[in-house]
Amino acid sequence: MLLSPNAMGRPLRMGLYLTTGLIAAFLLLPVVFIVLLSFGSSQWLVFPPPGWTVKWYAQFFSNPEWMDAALASLKVALLTTVAAVALGLPTAFALVRGRFPGRELLYGLFTMPMIVPLVIIAVAVYALFLKLGYTGTLFAFVVSHVIVALPFTIISIINSLKLFDQSIEDAAVICGASRLQAVIRVTFPAIRPGMIAGGLFAFLVSWDEVVLSVMMASPELQTLPVKMWTTLRQDLSPVIAVASTLLIGLSILIMVIASALRRRNEINA
Repeated sequence: MLLSPNAMGRPLRMGLYLTTGLIAAFLLLPVVFIVLLSFGSSQWLVFPPPGWTVKWYAQFFSNPEWMDAALASLKVALLTTVAAVALGLPTAFALVRGRFPGRELLYGLFTMPMIVPLVIIAVAVYALFLKLGYTGTLFAFVVSHVIVALPFTIISIINSLKLFDQSIEDAAVICGASRLQAVIRVTFPAIRPGMIAGGLFAFLVSWDEVVLSVMMASPELQTLPVKMWTTLRQDLSPVIAVASTLLIGLSILIMVIASALRRRNEINA
């Protein structure tokens, strides 16, 4: 007796759904454990928690050291986002519309930080700033984070530019606008979702960065991941789980926003 294609496909779909669910559970369970531990009543990271409390959140928000680290992370991430978009926008235009020798090589150089092991970049940047005397400064944090965040911004803006119909910009020029006016009033609004998505990815990269931040940190300036790393070496307080939960929560929020912007950009295209 021969089975119909639908009858044969049903077990395959069920197997695919089951495999996907198991993989998702494998990836999400550690995150769920961290969130649950942040509400545990034990003074150590014990699972399952003996009880539930929010005192660790109160301790986190009342501790000036943790709050300073969180504010430092926010400041560095915002500055990194602005710098990455400001540098990535003209770079993307040059790579998409430029007609010059070595354009493909230049694109490879800009995306290299996505391929090179991060520790190599961290050591090189640390050696440079140590020689210049800038280690432990806000400038060093932002520059080092821009190096690893810029490729994500460039790729996002390039994708938006490739989907944009340049003839619309040319039509604005024919109607009397200058090329700069056409780019500002026509092209920029059209590729805005890509610019915003690139900025969000840059923020996310900077917000979660720990390797470069450890190299750039000083006793006076530490980001939240660095504070978590140094605290983890001393004790296993649930406050670390609180900080991890906040990092995860903001990261998920940014990923959701970036995904929504990408869908909107595809629909508009």
